[in-house]
Amino acid sequence: MSSVTFTNIKKSFGDVHVINDFNLQINNGEFVSFLGPSGCGKTTCLRMVSGLEYNTGGEIKIDQDIVSNFDNKIFVAPEHRHVGMVFQSYAVWPHMNVFENIAYPLKVTKTPKSEISDRVQKIIETVELTGLEKRMPNELSGGQQQRVALARGLVAQPRVLLLDEPLSNLDAKLREKMRGDIRQIQQDFGITCIYVTHDQIEAFTMSDRIVIMKDGDIIQEGKPSEIRSNPVNDFVVDFIK
Repeated sequence: MSSVTFTNIKKSFGDVHVINDFNLQINNGEFVSFLGPSGCGKTTCLRMVSGLEYNTGGEIKIDQDIVSNFDNKIFVAPEHRHVGMVFQSYAVWPHMNVFENIAYPLKVTKTPKSEISDRVQKIIETVELTGLEKRMPNELSGGQQQRVALARGLVAQPRVLLLDEPLSNLDAKLREKMRGDIRQIQQDFGITCIYVTHDQIEAFTMSDRIVIMKDGDIIQEGKPSEIRSNPVNDFVVDFIK
């Protein structure tokens, strides 16, 4: 479990400002959802934590480790941040079977083969993919592919798990089941999660805390019950209807 701290984070693409002075503390073992309309900056924030984007102002820390500080020119490469990421598009390797896809992060870090086998098998059981180890991605359903992506994100025991709209490509019934599965796995592992979504149901049913964003700013943050009972302005009221 790890904390994540955003301090005065800014992000610009040329003259376009997408994140404006973003400040947030995410606690150990907390499940926090970034909720907002398309283009509000929530995925950009996630990618800055992962190291897939540079911040153009401010500092990001994971626990007490500074992973990015614009003024001091500190930038820790993604592979050294020890975070897991699950994408909307699954991003499973088409030429690798289920076992190989999940094992890939461990092979990159040169984990001993005997340990790879044990850890992959345990995570396969956790995400209910037992018996599918040798199947190729094109032989899996969308839900099974998303479970492979989730297992791959967890197998290296990351400090933080980042999920970028991971359920948006699934049908409604499967989305409902996967919401419960992801939340249960997160609680079982005790892992800190940042979850990006524009789906209010996902955010309000899964999260310990919700951060509502608009145009690169935090409009409101709090527990789901707090936001429901006390929205701060008309934008929040309209967005959470």
